[in-house]
Amino acid sequence: MLIAFSITPLGVGESVGDPVADAVRVVRESGLPNRTDAMFTTVEGEWDEVMAVVKRAVDTVAAQAPRVSLVLKADVRPGVTDAMTGKVARVEARLAEGAGPTATMPPNQE
Repeated sequence: MLIAFSITPLGVGESVGDPVADAVRVVRESGLPNRTDAMFTTVEGEWDEVMAVVKRAVDTVAAQAPRVSLVLKADVRPGVTDAMTGKVARVEARLAEGAGPTATMPPNQE
């Protein structure tokens, strides 16, 4: 499964960089495949191991903030591995093929 999540410490002032970095560190130290971008950290693995990593990351931030906001999106597909890179690779392959849009725009909308 893939889980994309975002943890936001609340009540710690304007800068949240240190607690967020600590949460990302927890994910990276888990050994599970992961990627962090400007909005989310995505981690791949089995349900229990991925959710345990998210909990540890939240607990790490909660130790530094009186309140924590968690946004989580999951793609649950048993038996699928390497989904994090595979999905992107398939889209990039289609783009490289130069495939055009599959639907046409209504008149005067092109």
